[in-house]
Amino acid sequence: MRTVTYGGACSLDGFITGPNESVDWLTWSDDVGAIVKAFWESIDTLLMGRKTWEFAQRQAGPAEGAAMTGMHSYVFSRTLRAIDQPGVTLVSDGAEDVVKRLKKSPGKGICVFGGGELARSLFEADLIDEVGFNIQPVLLGSGTPGFRDAKHRIDLDLAECRQLAKGCVYVRYRVKHKRRRR
Repeated sequence: MRTVTYGGACSLDGFITGPNESVDWLTWSDDVGAIVKAFWESIDTLLMGRKTWEFAQRQAGPAEGAAMTGMHSYVFSRTLRAIDQPGVTLVSDGAEDVVKRLKKSPGKGICVFGGGELARSLFEADLIDEVGFNIQPVLLGSGTPGFRDAKHRIDLDLAECRQLAKGCVYVRYRVKHKRRRR
C-alpha cells in the first residue's frame, strides 16, 4: 500500500504561511535541498486543496514546474469548476474515497501538499501515514495553520529528527493508526 505523507515547512508555532500568505520567513540550505530532493524522488502523486492550488499557481516558476514533472496532482475543491492542465485532476467531492483508491493503486508515495484543511479531513479519515516538517526558527503569531482540529487525538512515532542549517529542525513521524485498514 502506498504511503500518504503530510508535510512541508512550518514556523515553530505551526504556521505554513504567515499573515497574507507570506513565505519570506522560510530559509533554504543544502541539507534542506537534499531532504526535498529525496522526498520528491519518492513520490508521484500530489494532493492539494483549492487554496493551495491557487497559491501554487501564483508562486510557480520554472523550478516548481520542473520539480512536479512526472507527478499527477489531485485538486480537491467544491468551488472550482474546471482545471485545464495536463496531469491535474479536479475532485469535487469524495476526497476520502479517492485517497483510499489511490493508496491501493500501484505507484510511489503520495504527498498531501500545502494547507491544513485537506490534511484535517484525511487525518479524520485515518488516511495519513506520515508527517514530516522542516521547523523554522520563527514564531509568526498568525497565518495558515499546518494543523487544524482533527476531532480526535493522533498519536505519532518519531521516525527521524535532525538539526539542519540556519537553526531549522527536520522531524518525521509515523502515524499510529487507530483502526485496521480494509
